[in-house]
Amino acid sequence: MQYQVPQFIEVEDKIFEKITLKQFIYLAGGAGLSFLIYKIAGSLIIAAIPILIVLSFSIALAWYRLYSRFPFIEVVEWMFKYFTSSRLYIWKKVDKKPSANPVKEVKEYASILVPKISDSKLKDLTWSLDIKDSVYSNKNQN
Repeated sequence: MQYQVPQFIEVEDKIFEKITLKQFIYLAGGAGLSFLIYKIAGSLIIAAIPILIVLSFSIALAWYRLYSRFPFIEVVEWMFKYFTSSRLYIWKKVDKKPSANPVKEVKEYASILVPKISDSKLKDLTWSLDIKDSVYSNKNQN
């Protein structure tokens, strides 16, 4: 039995000449918000700057693509996530003062680097399997 496989699934359907449904919604939302700003302000002179900002943002949502690849709505989403999420700073240089007892410092450093024996049997089993695997692969290479 033969089935037709859909093709061009990345291409959105056009509702008007060259406008997709998403683009139409962005433009209609921008026009509606601009009209609402005009009605609240009462004067076109007062509302001109906010209307231009809203219209330019809605036009950017509809057609602008960053580096001809990323839709502007994704860029806005990334910006929102960046500003609302916590940031992790890795590099924080701390100047260390030389200690009075360097032998004690070396012992503390050595105790940190020495792996401790775990109580988990699963970790011991994986460790032994890794060792056997590396020994077996070294024998096969020779």
